[in-house]
Amino acid sequence: MSSNKIHFQAGLHDRVELMQTFVRIVDAGSMTAAAKQLATTQPTISRRLKMLEHYLGLHLLKRTTHSLLLTADGERCYERFKDLLVAWDTVESDLRGAKEEPSGVLRVLAPHAFGQDHLIAPLAQYLSRYPKMAVEWNLHDDRSLHDFIAEGIDCSIHVGHPKDQNMVATQIGDISRSIIASPNLFQHHPMPQHPSDLANLPWVALSTFYQSELELKNHQTGEVTQIKFNPRLRTDNLYAMKNAVVQGVGVGVGSTWIVLDDIAQGKLINLLPDWSASRLPVYLLYPYARFYPAKLRCFISSMKEMLPAIFEPISDQAPK
Repeated sequence: MSSNKIHFQAGLHDRVELMQTFVRIVDAGSMTAAAKQLATTQPTISRRLKMLEHYLGLHLLKRTTHSLLLTADGERCYERFKDLLVAWDTVESDLRGAKEEPSGVLRVLAPHAFGQDHLIAPLAQYLSRYPKMAVEWNLHDDRSLHDFIAEGIDCSIHVGHPKDQNMVATQIGDISRSIIASPNLFQHHPMPQHPSDLANLPWVALSTFYQSELELKNHQTGEVTQIKFNPRLRTDNLYAMKNAVVQGVGVGVGSTWIVLDDIAQGKLINLLPDWSASRLPVYLLYPYARFYPAKLRCFISSMKEMLPAIFEPISDQAPK
């Protein structure tokens, strides 16, 4: 055999790793993305692909300038490898049973404010409980994100009703919202007595949840009213909205947990305390699959168990 040929005796572990690498290349859309998700280098990914093609005696991918395309053999292998990997993961999980300890890297997407504040404590407890785990904690406020598989995301913590019907959505709680304003705002405007008075005030809109109208409900009477307004400022960031309201730019509606301290310090007023916008549901989102690894199952269980006191937990089941 010539020196430029690959000499490779594939053991069971090697073959599983090569199949995993090939599936990850296809899902990620490139070798570079696959290398990043597998915490290795692009040359290593390329070498594994060549080993797999040599071992099978098949050409699996067509390489073009800007993309990788599956060959006919590659399409067949991709589907069968996914089935084999699910079966292998299931066997491993069944054999390890309840003693299985999660390990590896979990990639999580979370909203900026929520993800850098109240979710850090349960995240720290998860890492303490499972010392073999590492987490990539990615903060992003784009609620339309994401291609989970291509980006290598395992799950997302999502505030608001999810729109993607192709994801499993497990509700873990909900967040109350308060109507807030700076006391300075009322040096030039009368204090509102009813939601209808809010339309005459300047507003700061949190564009991910409201832009020019809101429905408010009275906790005492059950009365519901709709208000419309023209905001002076729009932002997609909860902290930016709150800070602008503190500066007197206008009225805003924000998660109660983020404004409590400012209300206590007199920086903000809780306007019309008998009224509020609807509570925002909080979900864990993850792709449908026949098998979920221990790292994801344990994370979901831990998040639900160790939720901060800002919302009421919902008792759903973690994926099996």
